Amino acid sequence: MSPESLPLDAQERLREVVNHYMGPCDGLRAHCERCLQTSRWGGSVTLMIIDAAFMSIGLNYFTSVVPAVARYEEWMKEGNAPASLDELAKLSYEHLAPLWTNRRSWQVARDVAACLANETLSDAASLRNWASSASVSSWQTDRVGMVKGVGINTFQYLRMMGGVDTSMPDKIVRRVVAQVVREAEAELPTEGDPELIDTIDRIAEVTGHRPIELCWMTWMVQSEGKVMRMARYRELLERI
Repeated sequence: MSPESLPLDAQERLREVVNHYMGPCDGLRAHCERCLQTSRWGGSVTLMIIDAAFMSIGLNYFTSVVPAVARYEEWMKEGNAPASLDELAKLSYEHLAPLWTNRRSWQVARDVAACLANETLSDAASLRNWASSASVSSWQTDRVGMVKGVGINTFQYLRMMGGVDTSMPDKIVRRVVAQVVREAEAELPTEGDPELIDTIDRIAEVTGHRPIELCWMTWMVQSEGKVMRMARYRELLERI
């Protein structure tokens, strides 16, 4: 379904609803731009891979994943943890278990790093080359998608950090996008994963907000306690 197939009044309502959600998210566009430039975590692809691997087990991103990745960053700067994808692929679980005990996460990080490590390319170029050539429609047969523990959300998250303007079909994204669609009275599907990703692309075309921004918006408008995540973590986003 193309934007043009939506009635003009539905397109206008969609723009109004999305702009309302985006209102409190100033600063989000700059963060998403860094993501698309493969510049998150100071440009360290190793940290990006670990971020994705830790996030894949479903813990709170800001209170569990980010502090753990930041601790790894400290170890890395001190020379006590791998800094390149090639080194990460040879990671010793026993050495780093005190930082993050979940063995599955480390295995995901190792295996993804092994898929992407390239002797002739920088880590950033390798991630970006893979991301641009990978397709969500065939993610299950992609070399990264076939890594045990990598689902469609981790796959898409890695593509986003590799410079692809797309979205993740996780449960929060689905819930918020479905709410946006209901409020706008727009007939757009949100049930299946491909349908949700396609709907976010359609919303982006109508509203002028990029898919990656719409995706991050759904996470940042969530509340922790009585405070919206965007307000609580705005400064943190500038660092990660």
